[in-house]
Amino acid sequence: MQIYLESLGCARNQVDSETMLAQLRSAGMVVTGDPSLADAIVVNTCSFIEAAADESIDAILTLAQYKQEGRCRRLIVTGCLPERYREEIVASLPEVDAFLGTGAYDRVVAAVRGGLASGACLLPDPDAIDTVHPVSRRPLTPHAAYLKIAEGCSRHCTYCIIPKLRGRQKSRPMETLLTEARALIDAGARELTLVAQETTAYGHDLTPPGNLAGLLTALAGIDPGVWIRVMYGHPESLAPETIQALAAHANLCPYLDLPIQHASESVLRRMGRRYNDQTLLRLFETLRAKVPGIALRTTVLVGFPGESEADFEHLKAFIAKVRFDHLGVFAYSDADDLPSHRLAGHVPAKLAQARVDELMAVQRDISAENLARHLGRTLEVLVEERQEDGFWMGRSIYQGPEVDGVTFIRPSAERSLAVGARVPVRVVESMDYDLTAEAV
Repeated sequence: MQIYLESLGCARNQVDSETMLAQLRSAGMVVTGDPSLADAIVVNTCSFIEAAADESIDAILTLAQYKQEGRCRRLIVTGCLPERYREEIVASLPEVDAFLGTGAYDRVVAAVRGGLASGACLLPDPDAIDTVHPVSRRPLTPHAAYLKIAEGCSRHCTYCIIPKLRGRQKSRPMETLLTEARALIDAGARELTLVAQETTAYGHDLTPPGNLAGLLTALAGIDPGVWIRVMYGHPESLAPETIQALAAHANLCPYLDLPIQHASESVLRRMGRRYNDQTLLRLFETLRAKVPGIALRTTVLVGFPGESEADFEHLKAFIAKVRFDHLGVFAYSDADDLPSHRLAGHVPAKLAQARVDELMAVQRDISAENLARHLGRTLEVLVEERQEDGFWMGRSIYQGPEVDGVTFIRPSAERSLAVGARVPVRVVESMDYDLTAEAV
């Protein structure tokens, strides 16, 4: 039996997809990259914002055509879309044979084999997800794997649906994570990127409590040749010990993704975030002082209900002052199941998008100036892909997977390159978001 799986959404979703693929392979099924050859198709969906939900539905309807035109006999939808819209999604998508919520990934083999009732929608409590046992999976990119260190989130930001979809925070025990990390490294991983809804809160819910600093130190000691990178942190839970750990180990990437969402105190208060711009400035100054050369990434949300022009200008000035190495800007996405939906002063979508564009124009110049500092430097790059023009594409220790710029490597007769290799390169050109380098 051949299976095709389409994975949508974030890196955490990708880990779930890899876990389901491992279950399907263990059941004797063959994974194919061609949906026209598949006997069953699984779509692991995202519904964090309206655009993601729309993308998920479009993907489902597109792949449903293979039930008429190809070999496909079963179409299974998993993840956040059924978890958010629940039984109402069953009536709207009759093409789907079974729906599995975020707590039902362990039923994917039964769903694919037809062991569930037609149109079944399984929505067990996400808080019952097994976080104790190591996960068996084969990363989609074996040389650069994600390590999910916790499930869910215990915060209640007014714009966010994640606690409803994933339950409260459930950190995975350190020994479980170390076992999984060793398996990923043995399978060829040269970089492990830690992901969770709030990585910096790792361990607070464990008995006895743990912390991210201890986990980072233990992971760094497995193999000094493997990069360890931290994504999805939170300013309120970033402990001084974590900063110290980042500075103390050479294979912990001098890189931190710390979404701030905004810099205006009034907007942050309505978002349910309890810090202000001065707190953030001190935090970023500390990070740069304690971890020399650190690359800072953040994301911000514009067009939030009640965001005035003054609020937006305050955020823009903050971005210009901090000069982040990497910045993601998103327009607020409203939905009636969000607490923020009930707030006054909703910003027109056209104005919100104009603010996105304005901030990204500011960031483009900042990024270009930051990257120019690398000209002439020798950096180590993890090679990820060969381009059609003969160039190779990779990432330095300062560039995170999928969300940041990349380093293009000119081919060299003196050095052969391969996906998954880490090679020294000399930077010869900097662009707005990317670098070009020569292998040395």
